[in-house]
Parts: sequence; C-alpha cells; structure tokens
Amino acid sequence: MPRKRNGRSMRAATIAQVAAEAGVSPATVSRVMNNRFVGAEEVAEKVRQAASKLNYAPSFTARSLALGQTQAVAFVAPDLRNPAFQAILSGLSATANEDGYRVLIGDSGESVAEEPLLTREIRRRCDALVLCAPRMAQEDLTGLAGSLQPMVLINRTAEGVAPTLTVDYRSGIESLLKHLYQLGHRRIAYVNGPLQSVSNEYRRSGISSFTADYPDMEVLQVDGGVASQDGFEAVEAVFETQASAVLAFNDLVAIGLIGGLQDKGLSVPGDISVAGFDDIPFARYIAPPLTTASVPHEELGVQAWYRLRSLIRGEDPGYDVVFQPRLEVRASTTGHSRVTE
Repeated sequence: MPRKRNGRSMRAATIAQVAAEAGVSPATVSRVMNNRFVGAEEVAEKVRQAASKLNYAPSFTARSLALGQTQAVAFVAPDLRNPAFQAILSGLSATANEDGYRVLIGDSGESVAEEPLLTREIRRRCDALVLCAPRMAQEDLTGLAGSLQPMVLINRTAEGVAPTLTVDYRSGIESLLKHLYQLGHRRIAYVNGPLQSVSNEYRRSGISSFTADYPDMEVLQVDGGVASQDGFEAVEAVFETQASAVLAFNDLVAIGLIGGLQDKGLSVPGDISVAGFDDIPFARYIAPPLTTASVPHEELGVQAWYRLRSLIRGEDPGYDVVFQPRLEVRASTTGHSRVTE
C-alpha cells in the first residue's frame, strides 16, 4: 500500500527517478546500490543522496537478478522437531547472518521419498545448500549432487560429491557400551533408529565391533525410531529382552523409554539403566539426568557455513571433519541391575 506523507499518497521511488535526481544513468544507480561502482566517489555520493531524498529502497528481487545471487542458503533436515537439528540450524544461521546471508529451511518430516523433491525445489531458491539427509539412499544422493552444488553434507560421507562434516557415531556408541560394561552390564538392549539411516548403521557397526572384542556382552536389538513416542512404544520389547541396560538411538528415544519404563513401575536406573545419544539441551534436566554421548551440533552448523561460504566464493572449502562424541555420565546409568517379571 502506498505510504503517506502530509496526508498525501507517496509511491516508492524508482531507479529511473533516482537517476534523474542524481543526473546519472540508471545503470550507475544500480552499480552504486550494489557496491559495484568503480567511478568517482562524488558521483556515488550524489546517487546515495538522491536515493535517501527519494526514500529509494532497492528491490531485493531485482538485486538478486542483477548479481546472480540471492544472499540466501538452505538447510534441509529430516525433522526439525529434533533439538539436535535445531542446534545445527542455529549455528549455521547465526554464522551465515554475520556474512549477510539468510537461511531457508526445508524439513522433510522424516519422509525419505520427499527428500529428493524438497532438496531440488529449495536449492532453486538460494545460492547454496547444507544437506542433512541421513536417510536418503546413496544412489539418490549421488544422482542429485550435480544439480545441488555448491553443497555441504552433514552426518554422512560421499566421497567426491561435496565437503562433509560427520560424527563418529561408531566410537560414540562404543564409549557408551564400554561405560555400561564397566558398570557390570552384560545383557543390553539397543533401540534402533530408522533402519535406512546411515548414522544408525554406524551405531550398529560400533555394537558389532565392541561385542567382537567383549564376547561376554550380549546386545539385543529392537525396533525403534527417532522420537520420544518411539521410545515409549519400544518399552515392552525392551522389557522382554531381560536386559539390565538399554541404549537408545538418540536422546529423544531415551526420554520416551524412561517415561515408559517408569509408567510400568520400573526404576531408572535402579531396575534398568538407560543411555541416549546426542546430548540435547534438556537431556541433563530430565529425571533422572540422562547419560549420553555428547555431539557438538551447533559447531557442525558453524563449520558448515565456513565451508559453504568458501564454495560460494570459489575458494577451497578445506578438509572434511569428523567430530568425536564425548561421553557424559549422568544418573540414568548405574551398576548392574536386571529387569524381572
């Protein structure tokens, strides 16, 4: 709606009006407003004064077309209800903002089939992409990669496709298992994440490696998921394993497990120990506070932006990074206990 000054309608000034006021061409106005003018400073100052006098505001769309850039990047994740992905987004957004970029958000809602379409669509609206798609099939990722560049991948590797930032989920799960082993647990349940998840496969690989080295430990796997409800619904299956401790795919699942076990009248950790993975912000504030493997998710977002910025500028993005989780021992795990009927 046109603005009003002194009761009269006032339409936004055009680039032609600014050019006429300053006595220059519209092209000169465009170069000055886009910081691409290389002429005399007094000419640029005349343009800026004319723009200020006429309350001229450059069109973002026109500027994007002129520069061939949107000053926006995208972040695609499987489920932003998960605080771990929120933390990555927070680190990415805050750091990108410092360089004048905004972050568009794509959430596939845990729909693996939706991810390729969503990723292609959002990439057309921005300059570059941070893709966190741990459930996407490798062949789909490889097939999409050419149309998504510049791109940085989080939570999976894809040699020759894009710079990657990953977490050593295998060593993280091994450190949790070693903690439980040292507490005396020998029969443990693992509540799986999505079976197509790359990070879930890393965890399963860590379990296999650990039990090969410690054959007196048994890890029984049950179906799960990624949300607290999945943990709550896995309680019966966990109970049937007669495990003395349970590892969850992530903290959300672990929180659901604790709630379900307590609803069943069991004490955590008195009757059964519970551990998660991620160290989301409220993991330490639940009752009991959750033992977990801590991942620096916000730093993942920060480092993703540094690499994406280099790609946008045509510079070397630097080396790939593998973050090592840190064991956080809290009150949800204790010495050997055993669930009984």
